[in-house]
This record gives sequence, structure tokens and C-alpha cells, in this order.
Amino acid sequence: MTARRIRVRTRTDLRSQRRRRSHRCWDHLIAAPLWPKHGVNLGTLLRTCDAVGACLAVPRLPWVPEALDKGNTLRRPSCIHWTPRDPSAWLDRQRDEGSRIIGVELTEESIRLGDLPSARQRTVMLLGHETDGLPPAALDRLDEAVEIPMIGTGLSLNVAVAGSLVLYRLAGLL
Repeated sequence: MTARRIRVRTRTDLRSQRRRRSHRCWDHLIAAPLWPKHGVNLGTLLRTCDAVGACLAVPRLPWVPEALDKGNTLRRPSCIHWTPRDPSAWLDRQRDEGSRIIGVELTEESIRLGDLPSARQRTVMLLGHETDGLPPAALDRLDEAVEIPMIGTGLSLNVAVAGSLVLYRLAGLL
């Protein structure tokens, strides 16, 4: 029996299959970790946003630009929406403009990630802090909550991993 030969795609192959330059704001899918307490995951989440054609919304805190640079290995600028420190008014404006607001949170009403449909309208995905989750004021603004099933002993995934899983699902890539 002959083993099937697996060929790894070269950088040239990958470049020919992907966008030639950074996307501008497509204004369709926005990842919003609006309550960051640690900066270690923001750059990684920014890379996922680029991979799925999404934008990142983050509060204008003094340490956030440096945090975005830490895990970000992209050579070109990415789409970043800067929000006020208190994102309440920004979230209200998103809703008023017709955006669907989805929160990644463990609630009694949460749907499983596998049941989450692709984003068919402008969608803002809210991510809370890994320990505290989404604040109550954000929960009141959600159209829907989604949970990522886990069978291990941990209570949550880090914000970059959780956000990446949900972004891929919303983008229709999973």
C-alpha cells in the first residue's frame, strides 16, 4: 500500500491565493474585546481579524497600541476601530445603525458555537475578560450570546482563542 503524498504549500502558492494587500474596513464583522485587562492576546486576535476579513474594535487606553504590536506579525496595517474608554455609547450607536451584537459568554440563553450561523449582516462580537466575562451593561445590549463547549476543567479559553473560534464561525469559514 502506497502512502498518499502530502505537499506543503509554498509561500508563493499562499501569496497567489490570498489578498495582495491589507483590506480596508469592510464594515461587516467586528471583534470587540472592549474590556481588556491584559494586552498579551490583542495582537494575536488582530491577526485572526486579518485572516477572516474582520476589523478589531478596542478602547483607546494608553497601553493598547503596544499590546496590539506584541502578538501582531502582520507587515501591513490592519483595520482598527478605536472606541472610548467607556464603550456604552459606542455599543448603542452600533445597535442604532443596525448591527447585530453577539457576546461570547456563558449564559442560560447562550447557543453553542456549532449552532451559530454565519454573519449575514453587520455583526459586532463582544469579548469580555477571561475571568470576569462581559459586564452586566454589555449583556443587556446583546442580541445573542454564544458559548464555546468545553469538557476540561478550565472555566474559559483565553480571549484570542475564544474570539478566533467565533470569528471563523461568523465569517463562514467553519
